[in-house]
Amino acid sequence: LPICKKIEPLGTNIFSHLCPLLVPMKNSIYTHLQTTRAQGKKSFAVLVDPDKTNLSQLDTLLALGEQANIDYWFVGGSLVISDQLDELVQHIKKNSSIPVILFPGSPSQVTPHADALLYLSLISGRNPELLIGQHVLSAPFVKQSGLEILSTGYIVVDGGAPTTVSYISNASPIPADKDDIALCTALAGEMLGMKLIYMDAGSGAKQAITPSMIKRVSSQITIPLIVGGGIKTPEKAIENCRAGADLIVVGNAIEKDSKLLSEMSAAIKRSEEHTSELQSRVDIS
Repeated sequence: LPICKKIEPLGTNIFSHLCPLLVPMKNSIYTHLQTTRAQGKKSFAVLVDPDKTNLSQLDTLLALGEQANIDYWFVGGSLVISDQLDELVQHIKKNSSIPVILFPGSPSQVTPHADALLYLSLISGRNPELLIGQHVLSAPFVKQSGLEILSTGYIVVDGGAPTTVSYISNASPIPADKDDIALCTALAGEMLGMKLIYMDAGSGAKQAITPSMIKRVSSQITIPLIVGGGIKTPEKAIENCRAGADLIVVGNAIEKDSKLLSEMSAAIKRSEEHTSELQSRVDIS
């Protein structure tokens, strides 16, 4: 309320309706991500693109996700030209106990029916709209949604093929072999107050982010690291986890072969054993 009183004398009382929105935000998912990182545990999210998923396909995917004990559903895409985001998220919430996190490609991809929202700032690009512009416009509606807001430094890495996100953002990805650029970008994101770093090679990437880049970034930041794009096999998922990824996101590969879901989940859980073993050696030494 004091904020609104300061604004009104300046003639900007158009914001007065935002006063009821100034309430504490949720943080349960973020707390869980922090805890699992501290414990050396790995998480697995399956990305569901509303443009590529109908409800009949979704039911099969939901059943597989429950059986495989995945950690999160990510919902969103670079375009989302269909109008079924609300319906799709509600269907997931009704038929699955797994938390739903929105992975929006634009401010319009927000629904209050999810559990949390990745509030993405494209810190690897120089497009002001995707750094802060769209966030300013969407902030009142995002706040009003009641979602848990996860401020995320989004880093696009060259995956060997043009991606929708690079085209839409008009921003060049970080070259796949420039580990130091990725590190400096991630550090800047953390020091600017981002809660998460998300390194993405993009949907349909020919090659995943290299283990050396993941390790370089993960070893220097203190916040959870999400890695996605180009992860097509359980072996690659394990490799990325062992390099330092805290949360693995897979979408395109599972769209092509839903049976991969259980294999990916099992592989990511196995990678935890390797991490625990390494941690034990460090503790002993």
